[in-house]
Amino acid sequence: MAERSFSERDFYLAEFRGRTLGLVLAGVDEAGLAQLDPVLVDLRANETGVVLISGERSLLEKASGGRVVARDEPRWVAGIWRALRAGGTAGLLLDPGAELAPASREIALRLRLAKLLWIDPAGPLRDDEGGRISFVTLAGLAEFGRGAPARGREALLAEVGRMLEGGIPSVSICRPEDLAEELFTYAGSGSFFARESYTDVRPLAIDEFDTAHDLIQRGVDEGYLVPRAPEEEEEILAGAFGVFVEGRFLAGIGALHRHPGGAGEIASLYTLTRFAGEGVGGHLIRFALARAREQDFDYVFACTTSDRVVAFFERNGFRRVGADEIPEEKWQSYDADRRRRLHCLRRDL
Repeated sequence: MAERSFSERDFYLAEFRGRTLGLVLAGVDEAGLAQLDPVLVDLRANETGVVLISGERSLLEKASGGRVVARDEPRWVAGIWRALRAGGTAGLLLDPGAELAPASREIALRLRLAKLLWIDPAGPLRDDEGGRISFVTLAGLAEFGRGAPARGREALLAEVGRMLEGGIPSVSICRPEDLAEELFTYAGSGSFFARESYTDVRPLAIDEFDTAHDLIQRGVDEGYLVPRAPEEEEEILAGAFGVFVEGRFLAGIGALHRHPGGAGEIASLYTLTRFAGEGVGGHLIRFALARAREQDFDYVFACTTSDRVVAFFERNGFRRVGADEIPEEKWQSYDADRRRRLHCLRRDL
């Protein structure tokens, strides 16, 4: 078998193939439409249907290649189906004076769209400090009230909640220029809404190794994980486990690597910030500790150069130790410069 290449884009394109997405053009002008065009081309080539929703016919004409259906037509649903079959992209023109958010909710539920994206130059939700709110469950959405995240968007968020309650799997809010990142990357660029997190921790299936490899490489690139030789990474993947959100989104990974003397190393621990509020790291640690006890390890340890990660392990019952309390095997052929910057943590079982 030839070696397979993998990317986050591949994963999401496979996820969207044969399904239909809705894109609401909220305040999008012609410049914003031009930023969307490369993504629309990718989705058409992927055999992903796209329904563009707007009250401006000229934008829909340009974006859909002229395949525009007016929602006030008696058979508009059949018209959208015909347009999608003809070219993969359809424009849905709203009635004059229609409110965009409620109309979009009605359309999404009537067509049972696989996902709705609210494309808005204002971008995603922000917290009190201005940071992006990247993942919100239905329960979390209800807690926003009239605080900073919801300010000025209360009506939109109410409709997002109704869509999730009605069965739309997910809704995203993002800027036009960020659509590709929101659709095709793990971390995203907007605010992603789902009914529940459905968090599950389990060993990786063979078909998930490519995704895990990609996450490990991301951790290496960001400086959180140590680079490993191919055979070392293969050993890590063989013993890796992951946290899955909604049963399919890999939100974090880790592995338990056996060392001599009853020691187990928690290795290649990496989580996506998009799912930070779901306690992904804690799920991974608890799973690793349970497996270590099942295998009669005497203790587990972890090494990191990040003060933030040190604090995370300490919150989970680990203590700082010297390198002499870590198996000597760990340091064979280890990079000397990285070792000088390394913090070692250990938890006895």
